[in-house]
Amino acid sequence: MIKKNRTMIIAEAGVNHNGEIELAKKLIDAAAFAGADAVKFQLFVPELLVSPKAQMSLYQQNNMGKKMSQMEMLKQYVFDEKILIKLIEYAKKRRISLLITPFDNESLKVVKRLGRPYIKVDSGAITDHPFLEKIAKTGIPVILSTGASTVKEIKEAVAVIEQYHRKICILHCTSLYPSPYNKINLNAIVTMMKAFKYPVGYSDHSIGIEVAIAAVAMGAKVIEKHFTLNKKMKGPDHKASIDPYELVAMVRAIRNVEDALGSFEKKPSPDEKTVMKNGRRSIVALQNMDKGTILREKDLAVRRPGTGISPKYFKRVIGKVLLRKVDRDEPLMLSHIGDI
Repeated sequence: MIKKNRTMIIAEAGVNHNGEIELAKKLIDAAAFAGADAVKFQLFVPELLVSPKAQMSLYQQNNMGKKMSQMEMLKQYVFDEKILIKLIEYAKKRRISLLITPFDNESLKVVKRLGRPYIKVDSGAITDHPFLEKIAKTGIPVILSTGASTVKEIKEAVAVIEQYHRKICILHCTSLYPSPYNKINLNAIVTMMKAFKYPVGYSDHSIGIEVAIAAVAMGAKVIEKHFTLNKKMKGPDHKASIDPYELVAMVRAIRNVEDALGSFEKKPSPDEKTVMKNGRRSIVALQNMDKGTILREKDLAVRRPGTGISPKYFKRVIGKVLLRKVDRDEPLMLSHIGDI
């Protein structure tokens, strides 16, 4: 799904299903309608992911509307394997791939059994080398998020995966929810493209869609973006997500940018060549002149269209003898003077 000339767009549903399978299906519908390549959910066993004493961040507390432990929060968003099988089948009917981010060893086993085309690795696992090794051993291609990490840490994580395969994509990411524009540092995409021989993409936590679109223009091969059906819902990620209308707009804009990028060769397109004839200029006669006339500067001007001799040869034309008659306002042709 990661192709050289097409950006893979992952609509990140995450836990915005609020623990409800019907809401999850509506998220799949929205992602498919928007034209995303994949819709992604998160899978975890709360007891294996967090300590009972781990508290939510202030941002999560504000979005949940009350204070609770991470364990209490996560238990509201658990999907088991049976639910995921149903969602995978539903996504298949809607002709969209369903991806999963596993956050623990048991969840990884489920993802492997479900035969997903990619395993998305969250930024928090970048230094969890034992977990990365288990992921790599599955042989499934990896999409690795790199929020809050250094190039050194990314290289170490990639080295772990490379022990088993080299099917890797690396996503630049800023682990702030939402990410302020002045802390996104999109230029890191260029740095990562130079540092790694793998495709580089961008996992976007900013408000709006413009940063994701800009990332594509910079060369991102994968875009991951959180989306929700309603930003006003209670939950850790709804407010930092885009809505279905914005998702449609983002996908359309990314595809337009892809078309606009073209190749690295600077030359006129076939369509431009037609326009060029009208837009460029030629050397034209300012008066009727007979065969044998010696061309002087005052006899000539530069006018549209560009169907005659280019004005870049103006000085070479001066002093030439006309080989045949030329009319006023007629573009000067090579047939008039022989050569330049």
